[in-house]
Amino acid sequence: MKTLIFLAFLGAAVALPVNDDDDDKIVGGYTCQKNSLPYQVSLNIAAHCFKSQIQVHLGEHNIDTLEGGEQFIDAAKNIRHPNYNQNTYDKDIMLIQLKSPATLNARVAAVSLPKSCASSGTKLSPGLDYQCLDAPILSDSSCKSSYPGKITSNMFYLGFLEGGKDSCQGDSGGPVVCNGQLQGVVSWGYGCAVKGKLGVYTKVCNYVNWIQKTIAAN
Repeated sequence: MKTLIFLAFLGAAVALPVNDDDDDKIVGGYTCQKNSLPYQVSLNIAAHCFKSQIQVHLGEHNIDTLEGGEQFIDAAKNIRHPNYNQNTYDKDIMLIQLKSPATLNARVAAVSLPKSCASSGTKLSPGLDYQCLDAPILSDSSCKSSYPGKITSNMFYLGFLEGGKDSCQGDSGGPVVCNGQLQGVVSWGYGCAVKGKLGVYTKVCNYVNWIQKTIAAN
């Protein structure tokens, strides 16, 4: 049986940017402690980053250096949400099936699917390209002017209205983790760390049933 992974199983990832010139990464964060995010992998994961050929890199800390202990596994199949809207980024989520199973260890581990949705005010930690950022979920009412009419029930805001700290284009598909549960996936936004323009994230709790059914079917 081929292994099917999602952010909840072998980690959320830094996606390859849609535009290869857009190599921007997390802004205002800090370098994560080495191998402190064993669920982090390097691959394409957000639905808007869909590509036919993907290799998954697991157990890395510095993606430019071969440190020993990394695992490199080709993807067998990409499963984008059937109702993904490329114009609005609604339902921006994708699963990836591996050609062979990964070996779970101290450097490669799982993160749980959420049992419930995190509420506004909860502080989450996106781990992006081995950079980390602790940031709060903001309520729709507190930041409704950021993207009027563009936020669906499958999205949430995360970040700081004053700007200065944010995920960026190269972080698409990265994980947002709270208390060991995957709450979000980096999806979209206007600019990076711009005052009044927050990052927008896919709300993973809305897709638990779809994820579980897709895994069972593959």
